[in-house]
Amino acid sequence: MFSADTLDEWLRHLEQLHPSAIDMGLERVARVRDALGLLPTFPVLTVGGTNGKGSVCAMLTAMLRAAGFKVGSYTSPHLLHYNERVRIDLIPAADADIVAALAAVEAARGEVSLTYFEFGTLAAMKQFIDAGVDVAVMEVGLGGRLDAVNVFAPDVAAVVNVDLDHQSYLGNTREKIAFEKAGIFRPGKPALCADPNPPQALLDVAAQQGADLQLIGRDFEWQKEGEGNQWMCATRTGKRHALPLPALRGPYQLGNAALAIAMLDNLRERLPVGLGHIKRGLLEVEWPARCQVLPGRPQTVLDVAHNPHAARALRQALDGMGYAADTHAVFGAMADKDIAGVVAILADRIDHWHLAAPDIARAASADVLAETVRQAAPRARTSSYSTVGDAYRTACEAAGEADRILVFGSFYTVAEVMAARER
Repeated sequence: MFSADTLDEWLRHLEQLHPSAIDMGLERVARVRDALGLLPTFPVLTVGGTNGKGSVCAMLTAMLRAAGFKVGSYTSPHLLHYNERVRIDLIPAADADIVAALAAVEAARGEVSLTYFEFGTLAAMKQFIDAGVDVAVMEVGLGGRLDAVNVFAPDVAAVVNVDLDHQSYLGNTREKIAFEKAGIFRPGKPALCADPNPPQALLDVAAQQGADLQLIGRDFEWQKEGEGNQWMCATRTGKRHALPLPALRGPYQLGNAALAIAMLDNLRERLPVGLGHIKRGLLEVEWPARCQVLPGRPQTVLDVAHNPHAARALRQALDGMGYAADTHAVFGAMADKDIAGVVAILADRIDHWHLAAPDIARAASADVLAETVRQAAPRARTSSYSTVGDAYRTACEAAGEADRILVFGSFYTVAEVMAARER
């Protein structure tokens, strides 16, 4: 049985433990869950979807915290530190607590093989139970039906949206992907979807499960009010007017906020959250690298957009940010993503592309990125670099005060820029 004192040692061990980074299935994880006796007595809110999962989890956590509840939140991936994945009352878990939970999983698993993510998911729930949280907010890692998070039955489950991503694991159509994502729904439990055009497969799974399906535009909705600085959210329990815009940028965040409010309304008897708590949560919510604008000039925007659906949302958000003389993009992406689709959506919003491969084996090379950009935007300026940090530094040197620097393409790209700024 493996043993180590530091979190870094444990993470290196987990990275080498399983022959595959992703191994779809719940049977192995359920066996270790049962061996550990991980039976949460508090409500579990599970959030799946192609994009926006983390933002919805952040809003749920902020609103519940404003109402005075002790909240455990589990999200992935992290940007700079593994501890970001496991938070209690918004505070990242301490190294010692994570190490203790990982050691407990190691002792309980016996000969059962677990992936890095599966190990971490079980350890996160153990930390929540040990800490005595009032509620757990869990982000689905990949898909839903066979994702490790789904080994814990949710009291309320939501799918933010359904689009193409991770096709090699989930299927190459929205219908196939929706089938996987709807796998988090449970019989008799609230099952929400904020996709305005939900695939039929999602509706079918909800019906077959006997879940209480709630759809945006039918069971809950939102709309702007007044001059646009306030909005209204309607759910099955009624309407809430004069809500402040979420602190998270991007018009799409209103749909995410409406989903979060509707989810909480389904737990109002166990976790009452008032109008004041919702407003405070909307104003105070933080979620780094989701259309995050950094202070200072030139304007710098960080966004982890890495698929066409996210790129469309980013384009919409950029259009609402006002004038920029030139936009410099620091761009790096994984080779297995639809790079051409992402570039095509944002090509006419970017003047100079600064291209580099993040420091991970899955990353597309700077040469591949450059060729993709040239095909989508023949007149765009492109520069290639050996590291993302070099690309960012050069973009900063080239950009004037009236320009914009956009860092996007993957979590790894944004994380390397964040690390460079820290240094």
